[in-house]
Amino acid sequence: MIDPMFPKAFVDTVRAGAQWLRPGVVAAGQAPATVRKPRPRAAAGLVPIRSVGPRERHRILSHLLALSQRDRYLRFGYAASDEQVQRYVDGLDFQRDELFGIYNRRLEIIAMAHLAFAPTGQDGSCAEFGVSVSEHARGRGYGARLFERAVVVARNEGVSMLFIHALSENTAMLRIARNAGATVVRSGSESEAHLELPAPSLDSRVSGIALGQFGEVDFQLKARAHQFWTFLAGLQEVRSGVRDARQRSAP
Repeated sequence: MIDPMFPKAFVDTVRAGAQWLRPGVVAAGQAPATVRKPRPRAAAGLVPIRSVGPRERHRILSHLLALSQRDRYLRFGYAASDEQVQRYVDGLDFQRDELFGIYNRRLEIIAMAHLAFAPTGQDGSCAEFGVSVSEHARGRGYGARLFERAVVVARNEGVSMLFIHALSENTAMLRIARNAGATVVRSGSESEAHLELPAPSLDSRVSGIALGQFGEVDFQLKARAHQFWTFLAGLQEVRSGVRDARQRSAP
């Protein structure tokens, strides 16, 4: 059932528009004829990606704490302890940076990206991208989709250079960067990728709006479904309790 605040016609329009507007990642100065064709991805169709706000720190923390020590090492560059992960989440600046998440039906974050902008007073033309994907959700192209979304947002914020700092052994992250056309420079155990971004355009701004709306609509529909099933489970539990009580009191 479609939420009344999001009529079915609106939902269908957003989905169709977002699919048509889904951006390709193109380096600045590339001619259309030389744009690298994206490789086929395991994830079919458009993946709904939603902006994550400060009220969802608990979801971010749950997602990151569920990562294995190996995955934390690749994500942060060191084997972050639970306390270090907690400090990272507590220190997130939602007013300056952008965080994006992909949610499952239980409203848990199964993939998340952090687009970090330069602090006030520093060069605002650069931003840094980081991503993490839950182990059970890998192989679906979520990291690449989150990178595409980050590129659109970064462009629209006037960023001309997007950086990725990663361990050289983080081949999945570096593959995403290379497939997007980024230049990757290796320096021992660490690598740095940078992607030049074109200036914002009408298409990139409209695409950003459509993709944002699509992610929000998807989240609200999942939230309504989650509330319904939670209510139904509680009702069934009450009925079961009443039935058991009747059976115990029966002569």
